[in-house]
Amino acid sequence: MEKITPKKIFSLKGKRKITAITAYDYSSAYYAEKAGVDIILVGDSLGMVIKGEESTLNVTLDEVEYHTRIVARTVSTPLVVGDLPFLSYFRIEDAVKSAGRLGRAGAGAVKLEGSRPQHIKAIVEEGIPVMGHIGLTPQQYLRMGYRTQGKKALSAIRLLEEAKQIEDAGAFSIVLESIPMEVSKEITDVISIPTIGIGAGPYCDGQILVFHDLLGIYPGRRPSFVREYANIGEVMEKSIKQYAEDVISGEFPTREESFVMEDDEREKFYMEVRKWKLSRK
Repeated sequence: MEKITPKKIFSLKGKRKITAITAYDYSSAYYAEKAGVDIILVGDSLGMVIKGEESTLNVTLDEVEYHTRIVARTVSTPLVVGDLPFLSYFRIEDAVKSAGRLGRAGAGAVKLEGSRPQHIKAIVEEGIPVMGHIGLTPQQYLRMGYRTQGKKALSAIRLLEEAKQIEDAGAFSIVLESIPMEVSKEITDVISIPTIGIGAGPYCDGQILVFHDLLGIYPGRRPSFVREYANIGEVMEKSIKQYAEDVISGEFPTREESFVMEDDEREKFYMEVRKWKLSRK
């Protein structure tokens, strides 16, 4: 299949919906590509679903770079987007350097949170495509918490202005997280770049969910906007429990699940064992 690029994602606006999912390792990236998604985001959500933390704030650039390298090495078709973590793009020069590191790790684009048009412009000028992100921005967790944004008219207008600023700065797409669907529809209609929704209703140009949420793997609280397509976590628990019971009972492993010596080598082995035992007396 043809490699999906930021230019391809941009061209899909108004033609068909864009599909995106997070992934962090070989297995998640492999199955995401097999399923045919357009975008794989190596998200800072790894702080919660991989590291078991309460927020994304402790995720480092080294960690995102490490996981980006794995995902990029695994897939050939989807666009891999590396998520710039907390404090990795505070200054414009930091933003460019951090984006460059993720680009070298194999990301075809980077994502950053908030309306930072100067940062976006500087990264794009260095040849690295940028995906924006407004609404609920998890890196502002300490200030904002995990609350829906844009519920009031004035705050919704601010989101519209931020989306336009991000578009004008040169971003090729933008994530809209946890905002009313009326607001996301207006943003999607007004800007020329694709909108990727997560908890932002059906009117966005595409949708993204966290791998562990849609498969029912994450044991923590599931956001209300998530549709759980499977409960793999329950299957995992039952399977591991059955494995442990089979080990204790001796049901696993069987002869068929073990390596067996050839007959002549077995005879030689037992002869040597007898000699060895006698030498130990």
